[in-house]
Amino acid sequence: NGSGKHNNWSMSTDDGENLLEPGATPEKNLQFLVFLMATLKGVYKHQGALRAAIAGSGNDHRLGANEAPPAIISAFIGDALTRILDAIEAGKLKGSSSEKQVIALGLSKLPEIAKDNTDRNRTSPFAFTGNKFEFRAVASSVSTATPMATLNAAVGEALAEVATRLEASIKKTKDFDKAVLDVIKECVVETKAIRFEGNNYSDEWRDEAAKRGLLNLAKSPEALAQLKTKEVKALFAKSGVYKADELDSRYHLEIERYIKDLEIEVAALKDIALTMVLPAAYKHQGQLAGSIASLVAAGVDGSSVASQKAELASFAALIAGLNAALSKLDHTVEKAESDNLDKKATAFSLSVSDAMLAVRDICDKLETLVDDTLWPLPKYREMLFLA
Repeated sequence: NGSGKHNNWSMSTDDGENLLEPGATPEKNLQFLVFLMATLKGVYKHQGALRAAIAGSGNDHRLGANEAPPAIISAFIGDALTRILDAIEAGKLKGSSSEKQVIALGLSKLPEIAKDNTDRNRTSPFAFTGNKFEFRAVASSVSTATPMATLNAAVGEALAEVATRLEASIKKTKDFDKAVLDVIKECVVETKAIRFEGNNYSDEWRDEAAKRGLLNLAKSPEALAQLKTKEVKALFAKSGVYKADELDSRYHLEIERYIKDLEIEVAALKDIALTMVLPAAYKHQGQLAGSIASLVAAGVDGSSVASQKAELASFAALIAGLNAALSKLDHTVEKAESDNLDKKATAFSLSVSDAMLAVRDICDKLETLVDDTLWPLPKYREMLFLA
């Protein structure tokens, strides 16, 4: 299902203070919560840009498969932090002063609970792990530059917005802690949809994510199309990362790369099927037919070879099905050809990919039936033991 990497990400001051490290005092943890919420705001608002940053033909196979997060961008922060944010949202703060309210939230104990109660969910694409986030949806074959630049731009924009709110809130009240908590509460409410602590693989999460308005961009062409939206162009222009025409160029480059990758995969699949799988299947079919002919020539009763005849008929049907699937693949690729790269990429991601899977499915079935001595490729059961 492909391979990926975990990009560890945090923020620090110019003297090395980790801003996503829970502090030893309630005051330090208010600071921590501000930066935590700004991060969640950036990820929520620009989930489309982040999905585009990890798009690619290989990741289409990987995302949502074994040990990889799904294509839906969400954030995991752990039960302890979730309880604190829920308490802030619900206004369940005890004490007459903001200082007492801060202590009642348990913020003085954050360093311990954060380390003990995070990183439990390995299915999340963006997980808090005690003093940093892990962006787990990046493919192993790509540079980390684009995903990290996108995340930096998204969080940078959110930090600027939060800073403006804090300045306005502090002017309204002389109580600094209350002003900060008020802004944190606003951010908690605004970012609730992006937070998810459950199983990201489940069908229930896909349904719930849709209700929350989260994007589910399973294929790269629809993910890369996010680069053409006004929101993403404004984000990169504001941060100085990409101008609009530079972003358009990157989009066309990535779409062309996606199409080329799939064209290479189609050619490789056909080559393997035509020069390795089918020849082995024909030989196995010949052996089955020869065995039946030998039994009949020896005068063995017809009913005794009926099972072998049925096996041969079933095997021959698989070969015929593979030839038909290869022909359909050729036709589908021909039909997908277009001067419009957007249309071509979409066709390759849908109809061509489906046609390739149909070929692969029959090849997988043949692998379980063809004589081991005839099969020229490593079998699935052998993959773990190849040196």
